[in-house]
Amino acid sequence: GDRIPVTEFHLIHAAATAYAPGVFYKRELPAILALLDVIDMPLDTLIVDGYVMLGPRPGLGRHLFKALGDRIPVIGVAKNRFKGASALSVYRGVSRKPLYVTAAGMAAEEAAVRIQSMHGAHRIPTLLRQVDRLARKKMD
Repeated sequence: GDRIPVTEFHLIHAAATAYAPGVFYKRELPAILALLDVIDMPLDTLIVDGYVMLGPRPGLGRHLFKALGDRIPVIGVAKNRFKGASALSVYRGVSRKPLYVTAAGMAAEEAAVRIQSMHGAHRIPTLLRQVDRLARKKMD
């Protein structure tokens, strides 16, 4: 897997709503869609920090997949288990804690293989760690 991104896109977006348990997507989805609007290159898969499905309810990944007209597969990668969610456990590196992988628009098994094969010797793949760091950084 890749160690460095091909390119980076940045966007500061005011949260549409405050965080509310169980409806995380209402806060995050508008920012993701706004960022995707400025990307002028074809995308074949998107990865979100979270679940595609929260048991029988759609999670952030499923809402994103639907918002994009079911055209671009979405992989959900979560660091914590969500009770009732059906996710594949992916162990990376020497970590004894798995990542929980779900998907829309592709088989969960394929999504798990893709996350497993991403660059990095640790639990969190290199590029996902970089995205997390970038998302937490305040833009000037």
